[in-house]
Amino acid sequence: MAGLSVCRMSRPAGLVVGALWLFVLVASAPLLFAEARVRRYKWEVKYEYKSPDCYKKLVITINGKTPGPTILAQQNDTVVVEVKNGLLTENLAIHWHGIRQIGTPWFDGMEGVTQCPILPGDTFIYKFVVDRPGTYLYHAHYGMQREAGLYGSIRVSLPDGFSEPFSYDYDRSIILNDWYHKSTFEQVTGLSSIPFGWVGEPQSLLIQGKGRFNCSSPGMEASTCNVTNPECSPYAITVIPGKTYRLRIGSLTTLSALSFEIEGHNMTVVEADGRYVEPFVVQNLFIYSGETYSVLIKADQDPKRNYWASTKVVSRNNTTPNGLAILNYYPNHPRRSPSTSPPPGPAWDDVPPRLAQSRAIKARQGHISPPPRASDRIIVMLNTQNLINGYTHWSVNNVSFHLPSTPYLIALKQNLTDAFDQTPPPNGYDFLNYDIYNPPKNSNATASNAIYRLQFNSTVDIVLQNANSMTKNNSETHPWHLHGHDFWVMGYGEGKFDMYKDPLKYNLVNPIMKNTVPVHHYGWTALRFRADNPGVWAFHCHIESHFYMGMGVVFEEGIERVGELPESIMGCGESKRPP
Repeated sequence: MAGLSVCRMSRPAGLVVGALWLFVLVASAPLLFAEARVRRYKWEVKYEYKSPDCYKKLVITINGKTPGPTILAQQNDTVVVEVKNGLLTENLAIHWHGIRQIGTPWFDGMEGVTQCPILPGDTFIYKFVVDRPGTYLYHAHYGMQREAGLYGSIRVSLPDGFSEPFSYDYDRSIILNDWYHKSTFEQVTGLSSIPFGWVGEPQSLLIQGKGRFNCSSPGMEASTCNVTNPECSPYAITVIPGKTYRLRIGSLTTLSALSFEIEGHNMTVVEADGRYVEPFVVQNLFIYSGETYSVLIKADQDPKRNYWASTKVVSRNNTTPNGLAILNYYPNHPRRSPSTSPPPGPAWDDVPPRLAQSRAIKARQGHISPPPRASDRIIVMLNTQNLINGYTHWSVNNVSFHLPSTPYLIALKQNLTDAFDQTPPPNGYDFLNYDIYNPPKNSNATASNAIYRLQFNSTVDIVLQNANSMTKNNSETHPWHLHGHDFWVMGYGEGKFDMYKDPLKYNLVNPIMKNTVPVHHYGWTALRFRADNPGVWAFHCHIESHFYMGMGVVFEEGIERVGELPESIMGCGESKRPP
């Protein structure tokens, strides 16, 4: 059981062993389940003027703040979040990233898939159980609202009386993000236009909602950009000398893959996406949008000074300055800048260290969930950039995804067969003849809102195959996130996946389970999961613009096992109530 700690004991013979273990498990059960609580939150979501990087713009806030409040809970608690949409002219939906929503697929929080959006002025109540300890996230999942500031952390602890397989003194949550000055409306308009208007590189990087833009840029007015604004003072992580800290680091970037480092301090990786990792030490942590990690740091350096924490864009040739925060050794002043220059970070185009870190992440001994030895179905997903009627899209197997007006969960439960395309998407591509190292010879694609229908409780392999975009010598890193599940990461590779040879190299011994995984530059990533959570679940690139442009799919499994849908998710498309 995830999160269950049991003392090791000497091994008596036969029946006594079974009786002892049964006693420990039964005795532990009340501690895990009887103490579960209800954690209630009441949020108002609205636009406010904020200056996260010193540049003033409209930002989506929760109760006046961005990032929003951290949700704190213990394993098996029920979380209830009452959300009022105060955006006035925009719909809203909030996704609980990494929470599997077992038994509550309608509260996954994805408009068009599991619910109708929350209309302006309306209030919606999300209610779900956090069944596993770990580090998770929440964020908007309507259009591209996430990048406007609606995001936050979820921290799920073990029940009282249980302990992690590692020790630390204090716990901190940190979200890394990139930040644009243009509104989401301006960006969406460019992405949906001919000629194509790309969003470009972000203006800043934020560490826990704070960054620093160069306000001395030509044409910048003091009323718009002010470096003395306390909203953009560097985020300070205050530490007590000699203590060990667990930093729960999550990325909710719109576009960027990042590195994160703390000057003069090693980081020991112990958790990834809510799963315990066989510990390994890094100086630079590479993190992709949608991922979370826990790292341990020891405050063992010279306590008379502060140190830089720095994040940098990798995998893209970019113009975005590094994001900076301060590791503040108490009792130094938290705004006392370190006397040293910030670390420059790794080269943006150095792929081998990023691939090496991905391969280093294994399940911790004593916490391994073995994968099924084989799969029942294999779906290979070629990631490409394409054109449809002159508009630029991202596609999977030459099909660009778009959401229907009636959420899939509602359409399937109510047998609304006209609500979306019933033709199944392709299970693969012409892997023998497709050249992944060059732009597609035929850049045209098709659009569809069809979904994959998975046999309930079957084992499914997904192979993500990266390729060249429509720009020569360009293969982008794509972080893929699966709703409703964790999956086993079976392997990573360079070049084109060989369906005959590469599965023989899969890690069947100690693969980590995750909910978000990168597919690297001109490479492939293989994952395996059980279709054992009744519902309808999105699987998509976590880069906002890429998913908006069609880089995603949807899986249905066990829909007949889903209970009666709540009325609160209805009201759009074919689910509109009669007048």
